Amino acid sequence: MASNIDPDLTITESCGNVFLDLGFPPGEAAVLALRADLMARLRLMIETKKWTQSEAAERFGVAQSRISDLVRGKWDKFSLDMLITLAARAGKEVRLELADAH
Repeated sequence: MASNIDPDLTITESCGNVFLDLGFPPGEAAVLALRADLMARLRLMIETKKWTQSEAAERFGVAQSRISDLVRGKWDKFSLDMLITLAARAGKEVRLELADAH
């Protein structure tokens, strides 16, 4: 069986933040990673609880179209502040932890 992997392909291990790996400055990469994580967790909450978009919108206190944007991963439509607010409205506590850089 022949391999389809390019022998010239170089694989680089991630530093743990894909946004840093893509060349974003550290501060921006940290915010982008937090936003991505919160969006994923909110989408998972909606899925796990089997909420319709309308039910999620009511619980989060936003329009259904905002939930549609959330579940479709339209990250550019959500600030970190807004994602924290949505999590709080859903009864979740958001914590920030400072750690030494790698």
